[in-house]
Amino acid sequence: MAQLAIAELHSRDKILDAAEALFARRGFSAVGMREVAEAAGLGKSSLFHHFKGKAELYAAVVGRILDIFDRRLMAALAAGGEPARRFDRWIDALIDTLAEHRTSARLLLRSLFEDDDLAGESEEERHANRTIQHIFSAAATLLREGMDGGVFRRANIAHTLQSLVGLTVYHFASGEFGEELLGRPLYAAEEVRRRKLEVKALLHAGLTTGSRTRPVGRTKKDSDG
Repeated sequence: MAQLAIAELHSRDKILDAAEALFARRGFSAVGMREVAEAAGLGKSSLFHHFKGKAELYAAVVGRILDIFDRRLMAALAAGGEPARRFDRWIDALIDTLAEHRTSARLLLRSLFEDDDLAGESEEERHANRTIQHIFSAAATLLREGMDGGVFRRANIAHTLQSLVGLTVYHFASGEFGEELLGRPLYAAEEVRRRKLEVKALLHAGLTTGSRTRPVGRTKKDSDG
């Protein structure tokens, strides 16, 4: 029985891995279930054994990625410290996770405008929605705490979170365009480090009441960069 459960889990992971690569590259509408099954090296019947349809599969792929972000981001916040320090750690964790999971940015960006294809009725979809709400709720709580404590200036939290998506998720989803603009590979270690510094510098300048505050890890050389 235990071996059967392990085999089932292994098959499910193979399906999710194959689907993640395909959905990230081509989007929900352009990928068929037969193609996912072939990429996973499984029969189509095995695919439908795990997922009722493409919407459920897509939501499960997105939900699995969101779970990774949720764990990493909550751990960053749980480490404690004053709001600006926790916010810096949150940004570092977000960017590090995007850099480590290279399909995640494009997949998450696609999911923002492809959710019209999902009815929101499956458990996979509900789980993904709960997770994204948890992530943004925690970030909003941190921003509000900083504003109430006078560390951050008063700003529209929803717009700030929208800007964060653009500064982070879009950056890693931009592909060849982003690399041409930077003149460097997006995922090179030095460019990931610089992205963290640049995002934190922008946010410190726009959010912190002492706008001259330099984010942790940023040097004058980086600023002159």
